[in-house]
Amino acid sequence: MKKVRIGLIGLGFMGSTHFRIYEAMKDAQIVALADVDAAKRKGDVSKVVGNIGNADNSKPLNLTGVQVYKSGFDLVKDPNVDVVDICCPTPDHADYIIAALAAGKHVFSEKPLCRDLKQAARVEKAVKNTKQFVNFGMCVRAWPEYRYTYEQFKAGVYGKVLTATFRRLSPDIAGNAWQNWFMDGARSGGALLDMHLHDTDLVRYFFGRPTAVTSIGANIVSKGGTDHVITLYHFDNGALVEAEGGWSAPRTTPFEMTFQIICEKATVRLMAEGFKVYWKNGRVESPKVEATTGWHKELAYFVDCVRKGITPDKYQTFDDVLDSFKIAMAEQKSVDTGKKVTIKY
Repeated sequence: MKKVRIGLIGLGFMGSTHFRIYEAMKDAQIVALADVDAAKRKGDVSKVVGNIGNADNSKPLNLTGVQVYKSGFDLVKDPNVDVVDICCPTPDHADYIIAALAAGKHVFSEKPLCRDLKQAARVEKAVKNTKQFVNFGMCVRAWPEYRYTYEQFKAGVYGKVLTATFRRLSPDIAGNAWQNWFMDGARSGGALLDMHLHDTDLVRYFFGRPTAVTSIGANIVSKGGTDHVITLYHFDNGALVEAEGGWSAPRTTPFEMTFQIICEKATVRLMAEGFKVYWKNGRVESPKVEATTGWHKELAYFVDCVRKGITPDKYQTFDDVLDSFKIAMAEQKSVDTGKKVTIKY
């Protein structure tokens, strides 16, 4: 396979971000796109807004040679498409994933996996019954600072984890998306499912499966969504692990993605002072990592795997992603009930 041919569904913030990343790849070619918005089908993404990333993301897209569809299901049927990349609203993920796999396409879908556990069971069945490759946009697993820390931690360099704190805090994103769908909690799942999910996934990635969660949350800016959440993850080894996420701060507030992991031998921090390792012996290290994003890393890796026919499991397996989704659903249940919730995997 000379170039992996991409069909992209949805040109919101993540869809337009993916478009530009694929456009710059030598091994990928965007051959089709689908969006319900007529302006976006002409490459006009001037109204697209995100909470992190390149300010030039709203420049018009070059759609020369790209087959354009209104319906994502029509794109899925396109015989020229090798990979269907799904960047549409959350409730539609499951149907597109299932349809694409049934059509024999490889799938890269943005997070979250889907909207609820019933949809997750349908996706799981489809994934288990296909030989096609499937990956999801759990991009922080591939983000250089997080990935470096993960590799060092798993190699035992830092020793046993004692406490870990993850933060993902965004300014208010009301009005940033098509039909303002993020602000409809029934559709988006609020900040808990759309954004905090990344740190839930990091907890799973670094430390394995928690046995239970205790979460508190608040509805502040959306219609019925959990806009701010704080979760304690329970582990049998006694480690104190927690994460906080939200999208209810004023628009002038900077986006924050930070962590601090205290281990027996060192403390690793991605905070205001940058990416640092503070060793017990007093040495302070500033690890050098690649100046790129997790989006670039995950998509380049997936395209390379499709081109070479290699199962893409460096950053994730489907079971990993499903676990993280189940943990997030348990967090929502804990918010709703005010109780500690045991996770059923």
